[in-house]
This record gives sequence, C-alpha cells and structure tokens, in this order.
Amino acid sequence: MKKVLIINTGGTIGMVRTPNGYAPKAGYFRELLETIPELHSEETPDWELTETSPLLDSSNITVVEWNRIASAIVENYDRFDGFVVLHGTDTMAYTASALSFMLENLSKPVVLTGSQIPLCEIRSDGRDNIITSLLIAAEGKVREVCLFFGGELLRGNRATKYSADGLIAFVSPNYPTLAEAGISIKYNEAALFAPPSGDLIFHTFEDVPIGVIKVFPGIQFSLFESIMTEKLRGIVIETFGAGNIPGDGNALLPIIKRAFANGTVLTVCSQCPQGAVSLGVYETSGALKRAGAVSGLDITTEAAVAKLYYLFSCGFDKDRVKKNMEVSLRGEMTVV
Repeated sequence: MKKVLIINTGGTIGMVRTPNGYAPKAGYFRELLETIPELHSEETPDWELTETSPLLDSSNITVVEWNRIASAIVENYDRFDGFVVLHGTDTMAYTASALSFMLENLSKPVVLTGSQIPLCEIRSDGRDNIITSLLIAAEGKVREVCLFFGGELLRGNRATKYSADGLIAFVSPNYPTLAEAGISIKYNEAALFAPPSGDLIFHTFEDVPIGVIKVFPGIQFSLFESIMTEKLRGIVIETFGAGNIPGDGNALLPIIKRAFANGTVLTVCSQCPQGAVSLGVYETSGALKRAGAVSGLDITTEAAVAKLYYLFSCGFDKDRVKKNMEVSLRGEMTVV
C-alpha cells in the first residue's frame, strides 16, 4: 500500500471557532480527520499526520516555515510515496513556489491544499480537497510541487490566488492545468514533468531582504529611493501591461541603476495575471531594460519572490541572479 505524509501547517482547513474568529488549534485536526470515513477506506492510501509548531494562519508564514516544511519532506522522503501539505490559502501560492525551488530533482508528488471553509463546518470544501490530494500524492504521476484546489491540480509555481471567498480560489493563468478531478482524475500528460535525472537536492532559504512595488497612476518613485540600499537584495516591480511604467518614471531609472550597483536585482512582472512582460516593446518599458532591470516574462509575483530568495540563498552574485531570473529553472516561466 502507498504511504502519504500529511503535513499540517495551519490554515483555515483545520481552524476552530474562537471568540476572536477562526484560529488554528494544536492537536485538533487529527480528531477531525478521524471523523471522515473516506480516509479509512480501502481505496485510500495509508497516511500519517504531522504538525508544524506552532500552527499558523498563512499570513504569518515566513522563510523559517518554508525551511521547516521542506525539511519535513526531505527527512521523510524515503519513507513515503507522496506528501500533502495543508496550508492557508492566503500565501499558499508563495509556499508552493518556494518549495518548488527548494526541492530540486523532486521525483514524488508534493501537493499543497487547504480550504476556504474550515473542516469543522458542514459546508467545508476541505473534505474533497484533502481526499483528492491524498489520491494524487499516492498515485505518483506528478513529480513536482503542485497545488490542488476546487477540482484542479496546478503547477505550484504557476498558481496565484484568484478569489478570497470562492471555492475555486486559485488559477494558473499562463500554464495548463496538470489534472482535473471529476468523476475520475484526468491528468494532462503533456503538462507534466519528466522523471528527474538526479537525486533530490535540498536548498535551504536565507532570510534575504526582498521587496515588492506595485506601480499605480501618479506613483512617486522618489519615495522609494530611501529603501534602495545595499541591504535590499531583490525587488519585484509590478508594472502595467507588458512592462510599462508611467511617463514620468524617469525618476525611477537612476534609482534602479544605483540599486543595481549596490547588488540589488530588479525583476519586472506584470499586473495582468495573463500574458508576459516584454521589455522594450514600448518606449515606457525600454528604459527599464537599459537601466538594468530584468524581465520576469510570464512569471507570477509569488514565484518571482521565491526565485529571488532561492538564487540569493545559493550565494550567486547579482549578475548570475539577473541571468537566471530570465531562465526557467522549475517550469515557473515560459521562455520563448
């Protein structure tokens, strides 16, 4: 029988009602799982549960927790056929992206899932999400970090949260769905990774100073000049369309040049969920490229942040980081 390790990190799926709203409760989730008959069916893989401590609302997840989750997978890698990580939805796409870079040459499924409604509630979507995630993790057809939610299996570093209260909470705007769970689980074989050629390599993350700036009409770039010091290693800037900034963005260009000279790498992403950045197509984006910014192509902001953490944690200098930000390392972007 296949064996799957469930790693509970917290999040809505295992929360309970408190006077101050829903909150995680240590040890409570195992009791909830025992009440689900399907988890004890002959068709369900053998599973074990472990919990990180403390259990967290996902808005409190940091690099420390990413390392802790990845460590739990690596330490148990030979004992289990797959892994299900229970996680809050708010930062699930960030964690999925981070794990994809931390676990190089992954040959087993790592499936992140959770729910919009706690498992203790009668209409919880968590029941189906966890049952199907277990089946996917045991089947072993995917060899990467992925995210299952609302009947769809998505590449983890291609997913982004789409809805705060809908049961279809995640989308993959620039990469096909890996599988759809209807009456049966149908895999999109063409979208799956081939088996890796090497052994699993675990990359821990350092707590690297990284920032995100969202461009808006009338933005005063000069306000950000004070944070562009040698301490700031990477910046993701969410621009308009294909990489455009306001016409008065010339104020940003000397800041970018100074930041790059200090070792900071600026990656340009688009505020549009679908499509790609193409620096230089428009005059307003060409200046960014000349100033030293790199194109994030169709990468999500979540994956861009995780990728910067990964590259700087590897000890690469800014030139190598800049080069690799435009190369697909874990299927996180479409390079034409």
